[in-house]
Amino acid sequence: MIRQIIILLSVAISVLSAYPQSSRMSDLKKQQKEAQQRVSNTSRKLKAAQLSAKKSLSLLNQITAEISLRKKEINKITSEINKLQKQERSLTGKINALEASLKEKKREYALAVQSISRQNSGYETMIFLFSANTFSQTVRRLRYLKEFSAWRRTQAEEIKAQQEELVKKRSELAQLRKERKAALDKRQEEADKLKAKEADQKVVVSNMKKNEKALRSELQRQKKQAAALDRKIEQLIAEEARKSNQTPSQERKPQTYGGYSMTKDEQVLAKSFEQNKGKLPMPLSGRYMIVGHFGRHQHSELKYVQVNNSGVIIKTLPGTEARSVFDGVVTKIFVVPGYNSSVIVRHGNYLTIYSNLSEVYVKVGSKVKTRQALGKIYSDPEDGNSTLLHFQLWKETTKQNPELWLDM
Repeated sequence: MIRQIIILLSVAISVLSAYPQSSRMSDLKKQQKEAQQRVSNTSRKLKAAQLSAKKSLSLLNQITAEISLRKKEINKITSEINKLQKQERSLTGKINALEASLKEKKREYALAVQSISRQNSGYETMIFLFSANTFSQTVRRLRYLKEFSAWRRTQAEEIKAQQEELVKKRSELAQLRKERKAALDKRQEEADKLKAKEADQKVVVSNMKKNEKALRSELQRQKKQAAALDRKIEQLIAEEARKSNQTPSQERKPQTYGGYSMTKDEQVLAKSFEQNKGKLPMPLSGRYMIVGHFGRHQHSELKYVQVNNSGVIIKTLPGTEARSVFDGVVTKIFVVPGYNSSVIVRHGNYLTIYSNLSEVYVKVGSKVKTRQALGKIYSDPEDGNSTLLHFQLWKETTKQNPELWLDM
């Protein structure tokens, strides 16, 4: 009996001690689940903030580029208006001078006609001729009458020609004034568009300032990716130069010490490439806008942001293809995070780099022609299908400003 009581007490104690333990385990699991959910929510919010910063930065760059284009267009139109005004003033001066000259000619012609009209008969003309004292004087008087008659015809023709010229000049002046008015209207239209874009820009900048932490994080990420791309390109260029100099040959010569050793054909290609500076076609097909310029400069709106581009960033439409700007050979195809696939085309000791391709149509060793498609430019679904081509141009190990080479 006592043994049974002891067993029952032991079971009861075990049950009672197990209940709080089970409850604590349930609470812990619940807390763990809530903590995981908080982490997940925080991660989602952080990712959303970064995506928002990325989109905002992309939008700001696009608006800033559009504002720059609008200002250039307005300056161009203003220059055209000034040119038209100058032509208008010059033409007005010519018309005034022509009117004065025509008026004087008409006056002289009228006086001459009045003088001749007094000699209203052939009899008076005969008296004028035969009243001369000598034969030579008669000849001179006869020559005078002939010359006067020729002068009258010439004056009449000149008056007619000047009248026609005056009509033509007045028509030109009317056309100039019409063109100037159209230019003024166009400038006003562009100014209105510029004002709207500047208002959009202020809104975007204001919103970005509210989320400055995420923006700085995004800028830092982009900066690291750009630096990684530059390091990769420099590494590949150095490798190519090293390989070209490993097999010395009378045919292969570097243009600079330690530079890329070129064959005669490559030297000719490099020279031809150089001669086309400022005339190279755009490295893509279709519409485009430069949203990132070469070199280090302060961001026009974000004063704490310093931009450093090794080339140019070109915004275009989804589905657009990158194309070679000149004849050359594909020497490298590589991938860098943030820039998808990149293609290097060599033109002697010049290189062009096409980055952010989603598809590549060529292979290493492929010979390409000017304007040949190299691949499809990537469209970012997280940035409203923003389609950006990163284009660089190097001479051996020295970066060049692509905008000085392209025919834009």
